[in-house]
Amino acid sequence: MDNIGLQEDNGLSFDLMDGKTCIVTGSSSGIGKATALGLAKAGASVILVCRGQEKGEAAMNEIIQKSGNQKVSLMIADLSSQNAIRKLANDLTTNHDKLHVLVNNAGVFLAKRRLTEDGLEMTFAANYLAPFLLTNLLLPTLKASAPSRIVTVASTAHYGATIDFDNLQGERGYSGFTAYSRSKLADIMFTYELARRIEGNNVTANCLHPGVVRTNLGKNNWWMFRLALTLFAPFLPSPEGGARTSIYLATSRDVEGVTGKYFVKEKEAKSKASYDEGVSERLWDVSVKLTHLSE
Repeated sequence: MDNIGLQEDNGLSFDLMDGKTCIVTGSSSGIGKATALGLAKAGASVILVCRGQEKGEAAMNEIIQKSGNQKVSLMIADLSSQNAIRKLANDLTTNHDKLHVLVNNAGVFLAKRRLTEDGLEMTFAANYLAPFLLTNLLLPTLKASAPSRIVTVASTAHYGATIDFDNLQGERGYSGFTAYSRSKLADIMFTYELARRIEGNNVTANCLHPGVVRTNLGKNNWWMFRLALTLFAPFLPSPEGGARTSIYLATSRDVEGVTGKYFVKEKEAKSKASYDEGVSERLWDVSVKLTHLSE
């Protein structure tokens, strides 16, 4: 990317992003807010995508205050809703003719099975189908703004998971961890398949494991789960630490032109579970149908 130098922030070097427009989903708290703050400190115009107005405005004001960057704005969207995603994408492309970085950060962990307004299992819909649909809807703008980057937050929780096409919606027995792991494996396979499909457009697609950090993920689950999160939280790294690799992939010249990779701690990592191209292609085709992308 055409940046103009390097800046240091808490030990993290990132390329300056003046003149670049970035979107960060799930940015009202945790890793998403820390990622948005890092991009704002680098000088980018940052669009926060949050589910709630009040928390979103609080995050926006905090980021402006801490970064000294006034080019921070807010858009409200419930990414479990495909109608909301379509409206968001339409509003973004109507109001912004340039988009240089999309960070798919929003995610949920649910101990009990829930359905979205579209009749889809919530974890699979919010963690995987949402970035799949949003990214595809924004691809024309990303291509027109190239060089541009797509960064998707996955997790090492995907190890051991499989894409069970006969039970994608968790109808035949639901486990919160299995659903979460499967959604994150899907995110990685989506990244690989996307990188293959957009090769030659000067748009890169990479994904990452942010680390196990203190966030609000899972806070709406049953009380024992919330208690465990509370007890272990003091021993976990901060969201700022979890955002490092997202910021690195969004800004660093080190990964300019690098695409279709999975990163951990700012280094490319291996993921044997995610390399089956046949499964990735089938997952893409199923996702197109579930999101009505071709309509």
